[in-house]
Amino acid sequence: MRKPNYDKTPATPVEGNIFIGWENIIPEIQAVAAERQVIVETYPGVYEDEIIKVFSEALGPVVNTRSLMRSEEDIRSMTQPFMTDDVLFGYLTSLRINDFFNEAKLTAARDSTPKVIVGVGASLAAGENALIVYADMARWEIQRRMRLHEVKGIGVDNRSDAVSIQYKRGLFIDWRICDIHKDSLFGKVDLWLDTNDPFKPKMIDNETFIQGIDKTVSSPFRVVPFFDPAPWGGQWMKEVCDLDPDKPNYGWCFDCVPEENSLLFNVDGELFEIPSQDLVLLRSRKLLGGPVESRFGKDFPIRFDFLDTIGGGNLSLQVHPTTQFIKESFGLPYTQDESYYLMDANEDAVVYLGLKTGINPEEMLSDLRAAQRGEIVFDAGKYVNKIPARKHDHFLIPAGTIHCSGAGSMVLEISATPNIFTFKLWDWGRLGLDGKPRPINIERGSKVIQWDRDTEYVEKNLHNHFEPVANGDGWEETRTGLHPYEFIETRRTRFSCPVTFNTGGGVNVLNLVEGEEAVITSPSGAFPPFVVHYAETFIIPAWLGEYVISPSGIAKGGSCMVIKANVRF
Repeated sequence: MRKPNYDKTPATPVEGNIFIGWENIIPEIQAVAAERQVIVETYPGVYEDEIIKVFSEALGPVVNTRSLMRSEEDIRSMTQPFMTDDVLFGYLTSLRINDFFNEAKLTAARDSTPKVIVGVGASLAAGENALIVYADMARWEIQRRMRLHEVKGIGVDNRSDAVSIQYKRGLFIDWRICDIHKDSLFGKVDLWLDTNDPFKPKMIDNETFIQGIDKTVSSPFRVVPFFDPAPWGGQWMKEVCDLDPDKPNYGWCFDCVPEENSLLFNVDGELFEIPSQDLVLLRSRKLLGGPVESRFGKDFPIRFDFLDTIGGGNLSLQVHPTTQFIKESFGLPYTQDESYYLMDANEDAVVYLGLKTGINPEEMLSDLRAAQRGEIVFDAGKYVNKIPARKHDHFLIPAGTIHCSGAGSMVLEISATPNIFTFKLWDWGRLGLDGKPRPINIERGSKVIQWDRDTEYVEKNLHNHFEPVANGDGWEETRTGLHPYEFIETRRTRFSCPVTFNTGGGVNVLNLVEGEEAVITSPSGAFPPFVVHYAETFIIPAWLGEYVISPSGIAKGGSCMVIKANVRF
C-alpha cells in the first residue's frame, strides 16, 4: 500500500469575514441588526432549541415557526401519500413550504412583527427590512444526527422513528421542500450559520458566501468526502484514505454526491462548511452546462462513490428499477444506472452480473422467496454470472441488471444520482449494522429484472467494453462505457505527459485511478493549478472548457490514469 496523501478536507480559499463561537456571532448580529427584525431560517437537522436559547438570551423572546404550523396530525395526514407505508421508499412530494403553515397564525405573526423568529420557513413570517440569517446543514451530518434520534421533521416530531423512516421523510419530503425554499432565499440572506460542529458555530456574511461559491465554480474542485461503515465493509480505504484504523470497517466513501456531500471554504484559516447542493442551486448553468441543465434542472446527475469489500464481504445481490418503474412508483425522472470500476482487487475477487443463460425465472424467484423466509440459503452462483474481477476492469450495470460486488474488491461506483433506489434480493443471510435484517424487495425486484441480460449479453455488452478512442506521444484514451441505455459516458486516459481535455459544454467528473499525484491547469490561465491525489474524485465545471492534466509531484515523469464521466448529449 502507498503512503496516504488523500485530502479529506479539500477547501476553497476565500477572503472575507468569519465569526467563531456564539460569543462572537451574537454581538455581530446585534450590531448588524440594530432595530431590525431577526429571522433565523433553519434547515432540518439544525439544533433549533439551541439556537432559540442563544437568541432569546441575547435578543429577547423568540417565536418558533413550529408554533405557526398546522397541527402535527394534519401534517402527518398531508404527507402520508408521499411517505407511504413502505419501510424504505416513498413518493417525491409536490408540497411546498407554505403548505405546512396555518395561514391565520402566519398572518398574525407578520402583523405583530416579533423581534426574533427561528425555524424552518421563518422568512415566511418576516416583516419588511428583516435581517435574514440562514443556518444551513450538510446531509451527512443530518444523517449522523438521525442515527442519534436528534432530528425533527418539518412540523413533526419523528425522532423516535426508525432511522430509515426518518431518512425517507428527509429524502422524499423535507429536503426537497427546503432546497426549493432555500433557492428562493439566496438573494435575501444576510448571514450564514454553520453549526455542523455544534461546539463551534461559525458565521460568514453573504458577500463571503457568494465569493466562496463563485471561486469554487471557477476552478476544478472537490466536495468533502465522508466515510461510512457497512455490513460488508472492508479495510482498503483505511490505509489509502488515512482513516481511523481502530474502526471495524469502512464500506462507503461518498466522494462526489453533491446532494449528500458538503463544501468547505477556508476563510482566514477557518473552515466554513455548507452543503455542496448550494453550489448546484446557485450556479447550475456554469457548473452543469446548458445542455445538462436543460435536461436535469438543478440536479447534479453524476455520482462517484467507493465500495470497499477488501477484507469484507459481498454486497447484497440487487437490482435497480427501470426508468418507467421509478417514474410511476416514486415520482423520480430517472433511475440509478451505474457501473463498477475496479480500483483494486484481490486474486479471488468476483463480480456477480447478469443471469446465467437458460435459468428458469420462476424457479429463481421461488428460491429467493424461500431464502427470505429462512428455509434455504440462496445459491447465487446457480442463477447469476460470477465473473473474475481484476484491477481496472469496468462492469456496466444498466438498470434492471442483477448485480453485486463480491468480497475482495475496491469499487469506484460511477452512476446516476438517485439515492436509495436499490431492490435487495438476497443479503447472504446476514444482519445490518443495527443487528436487524436489512429490507429485502424481491417482489419489486421481480418487476424490473431484465431476464434477457444473460451470460452472452453480459460478455458482449457489460464486461470490459473497451474501445480505443485516440492516442499520442505519451498518452492514450479508451472508451470504457457506459451502456447505450445509460446517459453517462466514461473514458479512461493513461498519460505520462500533459494531456488536454475539454468539458464539451457539460460537467466532467474524474478520479485519479492510477498515479500518486496530478495537476490540472488552464491553457488560458482561467484558474490556478489544482492538485489531486490518488483515488480523489474531482469536478470540472462545464463553463471552464479546455483544461490540461499532467503528472505532478512524486508522479512526475511516471504514468498516471484518470477515468472521466460526462453526460451524453
